[in-house]
Amino acid sequence: MDNQQEVREFLTSRRARITPEQAGLPSGTRRRVPGLRRSEVAALADMSVEYYAKLERGSLAGVSPAVLEAVARALRLDDAERAHLLHLAQAADGSDSLSRPRRRRTARQWTPHPSLQWTLDAITAGPAFVRNGRMDVLAVNPLARAFYHDVYATPHNQENLARFTFLDPAARRFYPDWDLAADVTVAILRTEAGRNPHDKDLHDLVGELSTRDDDFRTRWGAHNVRNHGTGTKRFRHSAVGELTLAYEGLEMAAEPGLTLTVYAAEPGSPSEEGLRLLASWAATQDARTPSSAEPATG
Repeated sequence: MDNQQEVREFLTSRRARITPEQAGLPSGTRRRVPGLRRSEVAALADMSVEYYAKLERGSLAGVSPAVLEAVARALRLDDAERAHLLHLAQAADGSDSLSRPRRRRTARQWTPHPSLQWTLDAITAGPAFVRNGRMDVLAVNPLARAFYHDVYATPHNQENLARFTFLDPAARRFYPDWDLAADVTVAILRTEAGRNPHDKDLHDLVGELSTRDDDFRTRWGAHNVRNHGTGTKRFRHSAVGELTLAYEGLEMAAEPGLTLTVYAAEPGSPSEEGLRLLASWAATQDARTPSSAEPATG
């Protein structure tokens, strides 16, 4: 991806979302577009307009951490956005080469270490799976295989949650809050693009989704990023119905760039019963051969 273009579009989009009132500035008159002017961001960051304009044109190579922090404060960046700006700056001057996750083979070529699969299989109360920053599902426990039945049921998804979200009609049933799920999916991909800008497989995926889906293309252009570590999501599984599950995403120290995600239901809740039903349903299926059976309705 073109680093200067990424920087330019990211900083411009962050500047456009802040109103003068939010920044503690008078709104004034004759504003043709919402958001702050470059001169206002420069003043908030305590730098010249010319220097800030240079940064916003994409010239981050050699910029000091203090300058990046000043820009982050002026634009009111959150933690994920600050990290994204830092990654863009590292890519600009080449200093990301050591911190960048080592190039990983494609999902079809990668297999989990036996101990990792043992660990996943030991988690029996909820779905647990490993994904990369492109949202390829790389390893699952049996309950996750059953949970993501729709993902595995369609070969064109290629066991990728982003393809499933935007290209598979089943996703709009599986995610009752589809717009939120779509926003999160794109933000994860955009974060990965900043963290690992030389991932050709990611470039190819973004190009495919941008070409095939207007909803993805619009969201990608927003340049939103996020840390996706913990929270709650709603699902509608074809076999067991509505599920509200908490999730924890854990970065894997032994496998840089991979995330272990575990879903769990509140004890005593209908969703906990739903997961027990899902486990029973999975036991009646060949859980490691997704095409062997279709789920019952209910």
